[in-house]
Amino acid sequence: MLTFPLINDTSRKIIHIDMDAFFASVEVRDNPSLKGKPVVIARNPLQTGGRGVVSTCSYEARAFGIHSASAKEAYDLCPQAIFISGNYEKYTKVSKQVREIFKRYTDDIEAASIDEAYLDVTENKIGAQSAIKIAKLIQHDIFVELGLTCSAGVSYNKFLAKIASDYEKPHGLTLIMPEEALEFLAKLPVEKFHGVGKATVPKLHALDFFNGGDLQKADPVDLAERFGVYGWELYQKANGIHNSKVKNYRERKSVGKERTYGKLLYLPDDIKAELSKISGKVSDSLKSHQLKGSIVILKLRYSDFTTLTKRKSLAEKLESPEEIAEVAQEIFEELEYDESLGVRLLGVTVTEFGAQKSTLDMQ
Repeated sequence: MLTFPLINDTSRKIIHIDMDAFFASVEVRDNPSLKGKPVVIARNPLQTGGRGVVSTCSYEARAFGIHSASAKEAYDLCPQAIFISGNYEKYTKVSKQVREIFKRYTDDIEAASIDEAYLDVTENKIGAQSAIKIAKLIQHDIFVELGLTCSAGVSYNKFLAKIASDYEKPHGLTLIMPEEALEFLAKLPVEKFHGVGKATVPKLHALDFFNGGDLQKADPVDLAERFGVYGWELYQKANGIHNSKVKNYRERKSVGKERTYGKLLYLPDDIKAELSKISGKVSDSLKSHQLKGSIVILKLRYSDFTTLTKRKSLAEKLESPEEIAEVAQEIFEELEYDESLGVRLLGVTVTEFGAQKSTLDMQ
């Protein structure tokens, strides 16, 4: 087996903050009568003909086995659950309030999603030597000021901090020190490795890789041959190595909008009209970010949840609503559209911006 020098930067202090059942927790906070009850953020399937998916749910709902599921599956598991459609605008506002709390301690913040973020506190605004101290202060501030709880993971890299924040929830705080990382990871099942998807787990099991310890003993060349660059990265992570820096911005890779229809669309002319409306919104977003793209992607979902996606590459970059709509409609005409099923969702995305001046989405 070939060996490679593994360079591990253990000098950084990284915190991963993960809001606990974020959307559901905000709803319970704003309506205390929901406390202790199974709350599911999704439209009630009894009112939608069984359509809809669960965004998140309270821990009381999770006790019934509800996680990522359709609203119908959630109802079957827990008919007494309280279904709430959700208010993304409100959740975004609260997310920004959480970010303002982060800024008291560091400006090196990378939002992973609306309810989680990485913070590099190696150098911080309060001059604290202890990342644990800062994590506790953040948890305190969020609880006292916003009435919400979060879980925190602390370690020397983003990968380990993320795993640590998942280790004890809700309102947990887990520290993984450099000298503890290998032993901690050796016991961790491969399905708990952040980035290992459901499709990859059986492939790893088939090769007798069941935990981090198995990956630590693997031949990295063999992993790379079987899984490409991802295999080499997985070997490094199993050995506690992940040198990706906390980035306080993300360059926008695509701009897209989609819409779900309560009343299904059947007629091609109606679908094309909706594509024009969606294209207009995509165009507005492109212009606000000073972007033009040369690939248009159409997404179409039937009433039975079958989803079709098709893209078209163009010689020139575009941003106008008329141009985007024209391409989206051309793509639709090229699909083998089944008019009998009805369309419940349409989406239009523009990507492939290439080298051009663009704004950055501050997270």
